[in-house]
Formats: sequence, C-alpha cells, structure tokens
Amino acid sequence: MSRLADLHDKWSREPDYREVYDRLGPEFELSRSLIEARTRAKLTQAELAERMHTTQSVIARLESGRNRPSTRTLEKIARATGTKLRISFDPA
Repeated sequence: MSRLADLHDKWSREPDYREVYDRLGPEFELSRSLIEARTRAKLTQAELAERMHTTQSVIARLESGRNRPSTRTLEKIARATGTKLRISFDPA
C-alpha cells in the first residue's frame, strides 16, 4: 500500500487535484499546525479537549479542517498546549 505522501505526489501531477489542493492549502496548514501544537504538548485529543472544557469530537473536527476555529478558540488551544498564538499576513 502506498504511503500518503506517495499518493499526494502522484495526485499532484493531476491539474484538478493540484488546483483544489492549492486552494485549500491554508486550511491544511492550519490543521497541521493544530495537530503539531497538540502533539508537541504530548496531549491526546481527549486531554486537549479536557483542558479546553470541550469534547474530543470538537478537537477532531478542528484538526480535520471541517470546522474553522475562531480566534478565541485558537487562543484557548494556545493556552492549553503551552504555546503562543501568532497570526500574520504574508505577501501572496
């Protein structure tokens, strides 16, 4: 079975896939950042949820990209993971 990275490399050669992936890139980046913050803090989704006074399913939805977190939610995640929230605007 192919690894996910191998599949992504293969699919990236397809123009339709590349277009959608590029359009959704910022959402994937946010999801990846949320997961990295949680794993660096050595927390499970359930543990992070407990610290944030929410449920594991909410954390799963945030990490999957199905829900876009508010700034307030991002601040709660930062506090719960012992990180600092930084939002920036970079040149396109």
